[in-house]
Amino acid sequence: MNPKLRQWVDESVRLTKPEKIHWCDGSDAEYRGLIQLMLKDGTLIELNQQTYPGCYLHRSNPNDVARTEGLTFICTKKKDDAGPNNNWMDPAEAKAKLTKLFDGSMKGRTMYVIPYLMGPSGSAYSKVGVELTDSPYVAANMHVMTRVGKPAFDRLDRTGEFVPGLHSLADVNPERRFIMHFPEEKLVWSIGSGYGGNALLGKKCFALRLASYMAKEQGWMAEHMLIIGLTDPGGRTTYMLGAFPSASGKTNLAMMVSAFESQDYKVSTVGDDIAWLHIDDEGQLRAINPEAGFFGVVPGTNVQSNPVAMEMIRSNTIFTNVAMTPNREPWWEGIGYDAPAGTLDWQGRFWNSEMGKAAHPNSRFTTPAKACKTISPRWDDPQGVPISAIIFGSRRSSVVPLAFQSFTWKNGVLMGAGMGAETTAAATGAVGVVRRDPMAMLPFCGYTMADYFGHWLAMGKRMNKPPLIFRVNWFRKDNGGKFLWPGYGENIRVLKWILERIDGKGKARETPIGYFPTPDAIDTTGLKLAAGAMEELTALDKPGWLKGADSMKEFFDPFGSRMPKEIWYEHEQLCKRLHAF
Repeated sequence: MNPKLRQWVDESVRLTKPEKIHWCDGSDAEYRGLIQLMLKDGTLIELNQQTYPGCYLHRSNPNDVARTEGLTFICTKKKDDAGPNNNWMDPAEAKAKLTKLFDGSMKGRTMYVIPYLMGPSGSAYSKVGVELTDSPYVAANMHVMTRVGKPAFDRLDRTGEFVPGLHSLADVNPERRFIMHFPEEKLVWSIGSGYGGNALLGKKCFALRLASYMAKEQGWMAEHMLIIGLTDPGGRTTYMLGAFPSASGKTNLAMMVSAFESQDYKVSTVGDDIAWLHIDDEGQLRAINPEAGFFGVVPGTNVQSNPVAMEMIRSNTIFTNVAMTPNREPWWEGIGYDAPAGTLDWQGRFWNSEMGKAAHPNSRFTTPAKACKTISPRWDDPQGVPISAIIFGSRRSSVVPLAFQSFTWKNGVLMGAGMGAETTAAATGAVGVVRRDPMAMLPFCGYTMADYFGHWLAMGKRMNKPPLIFRVNWFRKDNGGKFLWPGYGENIRVLKWILERIDGKGKARETPIGYFPTPDAIDTTGLKLAAGAMEELTALDKPGWLKGADSMKEFFDPFGSRMPKEIWYEHEQLCKRLHAF
């Protein structure tokens, strides 16, 4: 037993005072035991095992249904190191506050010690975490989302390093709910929430907030990005990254089935949410998926939007906060058929349409990555896959065109740094408001974003051939509020144009903000679009972009002198080009 691990567990036991301690081994038998325990205590509901074998429903406390960004803190010694993008608390103050809350928080409960590996077992880029939790729901989900047990211990034996995370449900009271990150110590403390993003500490807490800080120190990148392979008709596969805020079509793109019947382009899934990026000895950017499962937003998922996910979640899936039909099948808005009479909503109440939504808008599924039929044969490649393009995308009903390419890496960093997105139900707060969400990392960057942008610029200089950077928007609407682009499987047409640009082909025209596809550049063969749709989707909205540039400046200003000069230069040049257009 690693002495540091043993000492930390002993200290945490003395603080939280659990009735029992269970060291997780990651076995199938252990997972089944966790399921049976929750079925027995009523925290898990068995779904129809004939139609949804191995599937279960968890209902969380109604006050605990999303990431609580207002209660999430970065605890660095200097406030400026956390930056205006984070809530900050002095480390000593944070520990004093939470020590009182953790004192005795696990009385009468079992502490699960979960050693887990983030990343492929044989990869030099993978890292070990250990989560202590009193939630069997968390333990079961960590089984799905990470590599628990032996892979973690094997790596720990070689390196002796791990990221500790202490979690307790306590009384699930929002007044006593905090998610504290200590980047300088590589430590997470989370209390008062059982929601995935707050409680599955290997996910956003470790794999993004702490890992982004570690990556800056160590010369790599931890990003909120999907990883896909696009195979062309000739059999060549090109790998791309995509940064999309939650509920912006990210999972649908990661598992996309092409609707482009006239040409044989296929998407394979390496990862749907998080990418760890390294530069190899030849200067090539490579990506691994640190996760072993998918924790996806389920509303809107149907056989049209994501047929792969619909098939994948028909077995061995934990659903959270969906509705349940009288036939004990999961149901959610957008599934493709009406909820039958007698359906129970996500809180277990008999539902009717006057009650609002039956499933919570942020209801989720947790399922193993290996169950995905589009999973890439290289999804757990220890070396990672070589990256040729980075795509920034977000939900915008206006201004942002269907697709465009940045001029350079630096210009692309500005594009990502200034990205705006309409908010969704994945985080608490208003929905549908446009906010800046740089690289889709605003809630997940573990340090000041001024330094984060600088790190992007520095990484670009180290690459032999930096990936091309693109911006996409599947959600553009016309003046009548109708979507101009069909999206879903038709997005393969935009990916084809991106691939053509990577190959030095593909029609494009230069605009003040980048290279736009010409109206005929994206293949629309067999696609029924409204008259003039492609012209509108590829047009430059000068007033909208000028307003957007002002909004970028408002977002950048609070970062003060730490903001990279290169970003300000790129912003200045953008404004000049727009005014001259």
